[in-house]
Amino acid sequence: MKKIVLLGGTGFVGKNVCECLDENNMEYIIVSRKTGVDLRDLKQCIHLFSETKPDFIINCAAHVGSLNYVTVQAADVVLDNCKMILSIYEAISKECPKAVIINPIANCAYPGKADTYIEDQWWDGALDRSVLSYGSTRRLLWTVGESFDMQYSIRSISLLVPNMYGPYDSTDPNKAHALNALISKFVKAEKTCQKDLEIWGTGVAIREWLYAKDFGRIIVQILQNPKMHGLTEPLNIAQNFGLSVRELVDIIQYYFNFKGEIRYDPLKPDGALKKVMDDKKFRKIFPNFNFTPFEEGIKNTIAYYESVYPY
Repeated sequence: MKKIVLLGGTGFVGKNVCECLDENNMEYIIVSRKTGVDLRDLKQCIHLFSETKPDFIINCAAHVGSLNYVTVQAADVVLDNCKMILSIYEAISKECPKAVIINPIANCAYPGKADTYIEDQWWDGALDRSVLSYGSTRRLLWTVGESFDMQYSIRSISLLVPNMYGPYDSTDPNKAHALNALISKFVKAEKTCQKDLEIWGTGVAIREWLYAKDFGRIIVQILQNPKMHGLTEPLNIAQNFGLSVRELVDIIQYYFNFKGEIRYDPLKPDGALKKVMDDKKFRKIFPNFNFTPFEEGIKNTIAYYESVYPY
């Protein structure tokens, strides 16, 4: 039996990974601050890996939020994520250096001015300032992984992921991922008969979206075949397709009876104008992977927010 430790297993992405592991009868240990482990603390990380001795570590732990959040809380975001990354890897080197660690790396680590995100170019330019605090720690995550491979032969698998959406995210628009925040706002607006609904930014920014459970399904495939070719370098989990925020609003509004006014707030940041990821390498490694249809993912996410309302 493979010993699996899931860091950040009580968070948005972590819960979706849990569902996929459960569906495939894979046993695992959930670790987060809610389970009593502070991954920023080296001693606690050392104790964790000393006790569990994992073969695989799925690292979904992160301090992150909306564009507004990672700007207003920029220093805390940098400090917490840097501490977690360094403590996790140092503890692995001391207690379980043969473990394989799988790291999702948000595509905000790509250059802010890139048009299409291609793996070989993900360091070719500065980050967009709106995501500086979090994006810089995603580059650090890869750097630390490579450095510990050089010295300790610790294997890291780096998966570059687009904006995720789906059930289990925060109900706070300032903390939730962008598409989830939109959906939660529509659910609340319809339930409370609001006269208008505010959308952060101008709505022109184009984003690619990944249903979070699809990420979990990819994790399962890697756990089932960790020696598959193509995972030694960072890999886009990509569909090479994006939608603007305004297009998203139109799609989401289709599922609601909201009759109020949609207002865009240009004082809130748009971030990089376009984030669409090249899928050529992904299709070579996962040629038969079928992503959840966007309409199905939207429906499932709406159902989730309706199920946890009021918030």
